[in-house]
Amino acid sequence: MPQKVDLWVDPVCPWAWITSRWLLEAAKVRDLNVQFHVMSLAVLNEGRDMSEEYLELLARTWGPVRVLIAAQQRHGDQVVEPLYSAMGERYHVAGEKDPDALLVDSLRDAGLEEDLAKAAYVTDYDDALRASHFEGMNPVGFDVGTPVIHVGDIAFFGPVVTPAPKGEAAGTLFDGVLAVASTPGFYELKRTRSEEPSFQ
Repeated sequence: MPQKVDLWVDPVCPWAWITSRWLLEAAKVRDLNVQFHVMSLAVLNEGRDMSEEYLELLARTWGPVRVLIAAQQRHGDQVVEPLYSAMGERYHVAGEKDPDALLVDSLRDAGLEEDLAKAAYVTDYDDALRASHFEGMNPVGFDVGTPVIHVGDIAFFGPVVTPAPKGEAAGTLFDGVLAVASTPGFYELKRTRSEEPSFQ
């Protein structure tokens, strides 16, 4: 049986996007079943003291995650990855920033109905969004963001890496991350980031 790997992402986070591409690469060289789930940076940061600029960004993050949840509810868990991937290709790789066009175009790319874009502007899906968010975040705590990964009962934030490793390098990173994360009492391994996200 493939090893199940659950990944929680918010579409606007560039680091989560790169991690998602790495996991899909790792699944080509390791027997992994990667399942995508939705978390929300807006939910994560509710009530925190943030700059006006970041609060404006967070306000714009509600639309994509609501659309992901709406699509999931209509079509099932299997649509989360292709829709998330379509959003990421347009937002991170192609630089498409118009929120309405991004959602409609991404839905079209994923073969889903364009009317799902209306979910971005209503709160009907917020309870399900919060449930998905907390399912991912509760095991790792709330001092981290996205990406969050669960492998069985092992849960952790990260890895934060750029660019996404390819081929056997992706598999080697998966092996190492899982070895570290599964060590009892291990909490943190970090160094200062010196590079911007690379989507190559």
